[in-house]
This record gives sequence, C-alpha cells and structure tokens, in this order.
Amino acid sequence: MSELFDEVDEEVRREQFKKLWDKYSIYFIALMVLIVAAVGGWRAYQYLEAKKAAEAGAAFEQAVTLSEQGKHAEAETAFTELAAKAPSGYRTLARLRAAAEAASRDPKAAAKMYDDLAADRGVGGEWQDLARIRAAGLLVDSASYADMQQRLEASATPKSTFRHTAREMLALSAWRNNDMTATRKWLDAIAEDGETPPGLRSRAEALAALLPPVAKS
Repeated sequence: MSELFDEVDEEVRREQFKKLWDKYSIYFIALMVLIVAAVGGWRAYQYLEAKKAAEAGAAFEQAVTLSEQGKHAEAETAFTELAAKAPSGYRTLARLRAAAEAASRDPKAAAKMYDDLAADRGVGGEWQDLARIRAAGLLVDSASYADMQQRLEASATPKSTFRHTAREMLALSAWRNNDMTATRKWLDAIAEDGETPPGLRSRAEALAALLPPVAKS
C-alpha cells in the first residue's frame, strides 16, 4: 500500500513540476540567455580593453623611440595623439611625456601643459604633484618667489612624496629673488628631514654656506 502512495505522490510532483515549467520556462530560458549574453559581453569588453592597452603600449614605445632619436617634434606629436585616445594610464604618461618634449622648444608652453595636468583631479594626487614639480622646474629661474610658493608649498609638506625636490626649488627661488629668510626656512626644512637624499643635502649645505651672516643664525 505504501508503494502505491509513493507512486501517487511522485505522479503529483511530476504534474506540479510540469505545470510550473509550462508557466515559467520562458522566464528561465530568458534568464539563461541574459546570463550567457552578459558573460559574453564581459569577455568581449576584456578583450577590447586588453587590445587597446597593447596598442597604446606599442604606440608609447614608438614615441619614446622617436624621443631617443632626437626627433622631439615628432615625439611630441605622437605623445599628444596618444594622450587624446589612449586608456587612462597611458593617457597620463603620454601627457607628461608630451610636456617634456615641448620643454625643449617652449618651456612656458610646456609648463602650461604640466599645469593643466596638475589641475586635472581625474589623474590622481601623486601625478598632479609630479606635474606641479615639473612645471616649477621649468620656471624656477624666471618666476617670482611668490609664484613658486603658490605652486610648491603644498608639495613641500612633511608627508608629500616630492617634498625634497619642492623644498630645494623653493630654496633656490627664494635665493634667486633675494629672500634670505625664506631661503633659510627651506634649507632648514631640508636639513631637519632625516629622509633627505644625500646629494640634495650636500647641495643645500653648499647654498647655506653662501648665505649672509644675518641669515645663517
């Protein structure tokens, strides 16, 4: 008798499953199609992104080769084109290199290119800091100390990645603009930082030796 009941229960379950399948099978099939399409789309996206990165890498290397061959105008054009269409990582590198190539023909134009990069929050803080340092390096011999302060003071703080270079340029700018108090300030910051590179420390000590007596105390 129990076997008969089991057979009846099994038949009822099959009938219920069939009704559910007839009612919802179209949704299940549609879901499976969507999953397959999504996976396929993601794979296609990954492939295209990898292809773009590979193409950008090859174009970047070609531009570097042009630069190494002394073809700076061609290299600048190549880097500028790459900066307009490459994936984000290569785009930032290309903008930096384009500005570096421009520096040999027009330092002020190159500084403006670096300034534009420094103002772009989309590239990230350290890239922005590097662009500020590069721009300041092109202008340190001509800009006022106030201008250099505005450009570099934030990069000269104790935790900044490029603080050593920023402090040295601020000291040099203050010296060039005859602001001995500011020169002393930045030389002291260099001397008191235990992580100051030895070469920079030596240059700072040489500049400190040139200060007038009143600025040495």
